[in-house]
Amino acid sequence: MSGGKLLETSMLNSVPLYAVLVSLFAVPLILAFRHRPNLREGVTLVAAVAKFALVASLLPTVLSGKDVEQNLFTIVPGVDLAFRVDAFGMLFALVASGLWIVTSVYSIGYMRGNREEKQTRFYAAFAVSLSSTIGIAFSANLVTFLVFYEVLTLATYPLVVHKETPEAIRAGRQYLAYALGAGLLLLAASAWLYVITGTLDFQAGGILGETDLDAGWIRALFLLFLGGVGVKSGMMPLHSWLPNAMVAPTPVSALLHAVAVVKSGAFGVMRVVGYTFGPDAMERYGLDILLMIGAGATIVLGSIIAMKQTNLKKRLAYSTVAHLSYIGLGAALLSNDGFLGGMLHISAHATMKITLFFCAGAIYVHTQKEEISELDGIGRAMPWTMTAFLIGSLGLAGLPPVNGFLSKWFLLFGGLESGFPIALGVLLISGVLNAAYFFPIIHRGFFRPGDGMEKIGEASPYMVVPLFLTAVLSVLFFLFPNLFFSFYKLAAMAAEAIIGKGGLS
Repeated sequence: MSGGKLLETSMLNSVPLYAVLVSLFAVPLILAFRHRPNLREGVTLVAAVAKFALVASLLPTVLSGKDVEQNLFTIVPGVDLAFRVDAFGMLFALVASGLWIVTSVYSIGYMRGNREEKQTRFYAAFAVSLSSTIGIAFSANLVTFLVFYEVLTLATYPLVVHKETPEAIRAGRQYLAYALGAGLLLLAASAWLYVITGTLDFQAGGILGETDLDAGWIRALFLLFLGGVGVKSGMMPLHSWLPNAMVAPTPVSALLHAVAVVKSGAFGVMRVVGYTFGPDAMERYGLDILLMIGAGATIVLGSIIAMKQTNLKKRLAYSTVAHLSYIGLGAALLSNDGFLGGMLHISAHATMKITLFFCAGAIYVHTQKEEISELDGIGRAMPWTMTAFLIGSLGLAGLPPVNGFLSKWFLLFGGLESGFPIALGVLLISGVLNAAYFFPIIHRGFFRPGDGMEKIGEASPYMVVPLFLTAVLSVLFFLFPNLFFSFYKLAAMAAEAIIGKGGLS
């Protein structure tokens, strides 16, 4: 290889580290400009755009079938702090970094419109959270994943307790206890796996291979891993922190539900199933059944509980609990279409759910209304906001022309491909329940008269433009699944790599 090629390869391999660090470098400037909000928020936006540009620069290489690898340093022999950008990590990083730009713009309108205190701390913690999220996406092994997984927990704690009310403090303590406890489970599981295999590297198709081990011990190991990633992915009964964390400002809720925290948990479930245990070991030890039971129960029960919520953000929170387990269910199917549908749902749920939380935040900042019973006529007063809410609701119910239909379509075929018709039943029931708890909100907003609502008007453009943009993207990614970022191709590449190397057809 020529010197120019070596230099080019070396620079490319350094990009994952730069993508992680860029928002960390912004933190001192955010803190320094605490008394100059325009500069503080300008730094936030520049860092967000720079992070996304760095992540996107890796896309052509990954689409060509090559992984981008960078070994930072060796911890112990066989265990490195290292990055590897594969198709699945690329998909997650694009979603997280792209939506950070939109969320940053929205946050300006929300934080100023609601006259929130401690805005500098908010933007600084947000930047660290996105650094750790990209670190999770680009982790080459479980140790690197765990390091950034724990940093994400610590960085998001100040966001959960942002309002510093007694309710917020309680929610923050619960979140910290659950998330740190999950980290300990993940650490124990990783150490156990290292003793068994001598490696913690993620490999498409898994690292257990043909290892013949006691089924009881392997199931115990899998449950440890599932506990470690199941907390952040909101899998029942490890979910209760998530609805309680809705006391945080709406941009934090969007971060928790669509961009970083719970998506990191769902991403972790896919990494454990497809890149650690692998389809062959999952089937051989009956681990797919364990995961399918947990994911299916969470989907149905989360949807039923969502129907009973009268607070808009709480209803959205329980909807998230249910929808995150679509991703786990896709992994449990151990089929090409199952993995494809689950991975696509990471991007689809992100654009749909962030739209709904943005809408809830715009309504709250502009009207101070949080209860669903108070939303009569809101669609006539805030038509752009509620049209976006309608689009997100259609998608989460699995209806076209929104990208949620596409991910559910592949999940349904994944169930048929795997011979698990019960998965089809779960998905269809969930779709009906989604319609049952979203459409009454739409009906109230557009078809019931509201007392004095006609004089309200829309919220700040800083809020309305981002929420309508994410709604439009939800439609565009249904019509053109490879538009801009090749989400479909990335998911298809990742699914094919797992199934092709996992011993199943």
